[in-house]
Amino acid sequence: MSSLFFISSLITLWYSSNIGVLLLNKLLLSNYGFKFPIFLTMCHMSACAILSYISVVFLKVLPLQKIKSWSQFLRIGTLSIVFCVSVVGGNISLRYLPVSFNQVVGATTPFFTALFAYLMTFKREAWVTYCALVPVVTGVMIASGICLLLLFFK
Repeated sequence: MSSLFFISSLITLWYSSNIGVLLLNKLLLSNYGFKFPIFLTMCHMSACAILSYISVVFLKVLPLQKIKSWSQFLRIGTLSIVFCVSVVGGNISLRYLPVSFNQVVGATTPFFTALFAYLMTFKREAWVTYCALVPVVTGVMIASGICLLLLFFK
């Protein structure tokens, strides 16, 4: 029972913090006229790095891990750059798009993840996964169309 409570708490915390960050970014970038989405991303990444370092080195939440090879370093570096570009792109889009449309487009992530995983690694998901993505993608297409119509006739 305590495990269920812990997991539920983590999910609630993650969900709430994501919503909070998204709405605060939107307020800063569009409502308050803050014109520096890349600087905002740098602040996010710096805060994450500092808090992660404190958690690992001082609070010992996880053991410190060493990078074992140049190849591993390059893979970690590539992932870091792609993630940073993703966050910058999301922050830039918040300046021009409503949060609702941003989230609708983001809901296509599982579909494209499955597609690119197959194209890059030739790894297939279970057929149930692809079946589950059909209503998600269909809903995203409908919601995107409605959002675009609302933006157009605004």
